[in-house]
Amino acid sequence: MAEREGVRQFKGRPILPGDVVGEALVTHLGFNAYASFYDCLSGNVDTAVCADAGNDELYGRRLDSKIICLPQTIGSTSAGAVWQRVADLGLAPKAMLFSKPIDSLAAGGLIVADVWTNVRIVTVDQLGEDFLIAVESGGRVHVGEDGTVVVRRSGEGEHEIK
Repeated sequence: MAEREGVRQFKGRPILPGDVVGEALVTHLGFNAYASFYDCLSGNVDTAVCADAGNDELYGRRLDSKIICLPQTIGSTSAGAVWQRVADLGLAPKAMLFSKPIDSLAAGGLIVADVWTNVRIVTVDQLGEDFLIAVESGGRVHVGEDGTVVVRRSGEGEHEIK
């Protein structure tokens, strides 16, 4: 891990590799895909606003095109179908970044979405507990193909993170 001027770097295991930059959306709670995407799955397909009232860090916030930073997922086997449908609707996040090892249901669902919809939700796990301390909602995150994640806190300057 390296640090310079409010920029921190972490190395995780790429599950679905990719090179993306975007805005972080952070939860320290488990992420329930079905509950979070419930509104867009049940007909409101204009936006992916988190409908999980049990997650006060994400509730009411847009999930699409964000880089979601989380410890782990929670929920049921329906998550696989959720990821495929969200990708089909064009409402998927850019990336899912896990501080802990990803569970098999989340990994399977994200991989199925990637294969069946050709929408890659870049996924990296095992980033460590310090990752969730360093990243904050609204901050900029760069995810590299090799699982390197560079975090810039939202209050830091507008210089590029590479």
